[in-house]
Amino acid sequence: MKKVLASTGIGNATVDTVLPATTVTPGETVEASVQITGGTAEQVVEEVRLALETRAKTADGYTDVGIARFTLAESVTIEPETDERYPADIDIPYQTLVTLGSTRVWIETELNIDLAVDPEDTDHLEVEPTPRLRAVFDALEELGFSFRAADCEYDPYGRYTDGRQFVQEFEFRPQSGSFVGNADEVELVARTDAKGLTVFVEVYKRSGMLSELAETDEWVTRTTTENTDVTTISERLRSLIEERV
Repeated sequence: MKKVLASTGIGNATVDTVLPATTVTPGETVEASVQITGGTAEQVVEEVRLALETRAKTADGYTDVGIARFTLAESVTIEPETDERYPADIDIPYQTLVTLGSTRVWIETELNIDLAVDPEDTDHLEVEPTPRLRAVFDALEELGFSFRAADCEYDPYGRYTDGRQFVQEFEFRPQSGSFVGNADEVELVARTDAKGLTVFVEVYKRSGMLSELAETDEWVTRTTTENTDVTTISERLRSLIEERV
């Protein structure tokens, strides 16, 4: 009877992932610990899985999407009322989204138990920008732009990434400086790896109604940086934006 109840979630095993800190940066490795506590009956866990997830905006609302997935252990027998601990090195991929605006990122740990309710644990993360991306944000601030919003958008064609079907957009608006009155908004999409940062820049400028209807009031280009020199990045962004406005 205990096994029957456990299969419905009553007296089931539980899982808890313990992180040394919840603030991370893409590219780093987090040393975590996964604790599984047995329930009232012996259970066989087919897989102990960890997934780094976020949510993407679609035409029908938001949907959860996976950034990365890991299998920590397989075919584990959990005895009743016992504790099992498993160390886990969780690599935070460079393409992990930054938790700005409405963007959320979390680690979900799941025990895959055949013919039973799968126990889960969710740990939300604060993901900070990489030094290169932070330098881009600082450069835009130098140019008089202020951060407005960030969101994860569904991108079925993988336009800005290598096949991944979602992308994070950062929106900035001019608050001071020479772009006030000339540019409505600048949107950024960042593609990061260990070698550098590619930033796709979309500029929306003030224009007449006919231009807006013809979709000629926006323009996309890209720039790449391998350093964190704010002045150099600022000059490059200024040149790109001035080409449009």
